[in-house]
Amino acid sequence: MSEPTESASRQLKRVVGLPGAVTLGLGSILGTGVFVSLMFAVQLAGEWAVLSVAIAAGLAICNGLSSAQLAASHPVSGGAYEYGYRFLTPILGFNAGWMFLIAKGASASTAVLAFAEGVQYLIPSARNVDTRVLAAVIIAAMTALVLSGVRRSVRVNGIIVGLVLLALGTFSVCALSTAVTLPEFNSVSFSLRNVFHAAALSFVAYTGYGRVATMSEEILDPSRNIPRAVIATLAATLVVYLVVTLAIVALIAPIPNADFGSAATSLGQLLDNDGPASPIVVLLVQSGALIAMIGVFLNLILGLSRVALAMARRRDLPAWFAELSAKGDSPHRAVLLIAVLIFVLALSGDIKQTWSISAFAVLIYYATANLCALRQPTEERRYPRLVSLCGLTGCLGLVPFVDPKTLVAGVVLMMVGLIVKLVTSFQNRKHPVT
Repeated sequence: MSEPTESASRQLKRVVGLPGAVTLGLGSILGTGVFVSLMFAVQLAGEWAVLSVAIAAGLAICNGLSSAQLAASHPVSGGAYEYGYRFLTPILGFNAGWMFLIAKGASASTAVLAFAEGVQYLIPSARNVDTRVLAAVIIAAMTALVLSGVRRSVRVNGIIVGLVLLALGTFSVCALSTAVTLPEFNSVSFSLRNVFHAAALSFVAYTGYGRVATMSEEILDPSRNIPRAVIATLAATLVVYLVVTLAIVALIAPIPNADFGSAATSLGQLLDNDGPASPIVVLLVQSGALIAMIGVFLNLILGLSRVALAMARRRDLPAWFAELSAKGDSPHRAVLLIAVLIFVLALSGDIKQTWSISAFAVLIYYATANLCALRQPTEERRYPRLVSLCGLTGCLGLVPFVDPKTLVAGVVLMMVGLIVKLVTSFQNRKHPVT
């Protein structure tokens, strides 16, 4: 097993308490998850998307408990990447880290693209601006915020979460008030494949709790606060997702010959097209979506940079990226690396494709996390082994339901990661740490 370099021995400061950890989790979830993923789920499964969201929630709970158990016992940056090295093999550990970078890099690029499209929908004059320019601006602004320190990032994140919840509450009240009754689940024929495909895409929408684990090196009293933060985050998310999904269906189902597959791809557009909402309400919901995308990007770049930091400490990435800022509150070089990665990913592919790639990669990542939890010794175990076994089985079981093009792309990206591992291992042998 390769060891962290001597130059990377400095540790990040513990400055994040329980409220901050919960808002980090919610900020990572309540963005592309609720404003993008749920729309995709409804397009695929129609009224049965409610079942898909519930299936994804059950799997997320199992994965969340496994991740919390691991992070509480081993509070270091890197999440399943570090756990893979500790409990499995260097190759599986590296693959977990690589899949996390791919999964959340794709999620961040989805958030940036959704932000750009939302701005263009909300401001007609912005439609003349290239989406890549808008993406570059938001990436630069959020990167600068993260580089300023994690305390400031957490405070901004708390404000964002509050505004997003206000927007989602407004949408749900307006949508549900238009429905005389709740959906009867009879306008769309049941398709098991579509339900599980929607569940796979919805599962990504729950995985923001992973940001709590990847930042465990900076959380106060991690053995106590990490499990609490994960459980609180998932409980709040489940309630929000079920309410919003029912609200989406309530808007579409009463329409004669309702076509769920061609429904609008954003909550603001859906409310504008199919609901009786006033322009002010539509503006509030659409603005909330834009703010949520900013929050998602902020939290993703925080989490991704910590995984890159852990990989650089082990020299799976160049050790240069393991350097911390002078104050010790930011892995500034890793942050810049991730910002570039997200920008590159945002330059290609549509929103649904980048989200699908994220779904594949995150299922592989959490399968590894559950496998690590199964290997933990009894004295470190907080939850029954059955929890981790269900999480592992669920993750691997949903992978085949991702569309074929994404499966091929996912396998190719895994092979690219293996090549990166082989090249860096060769370079490390030629230039060992002294």
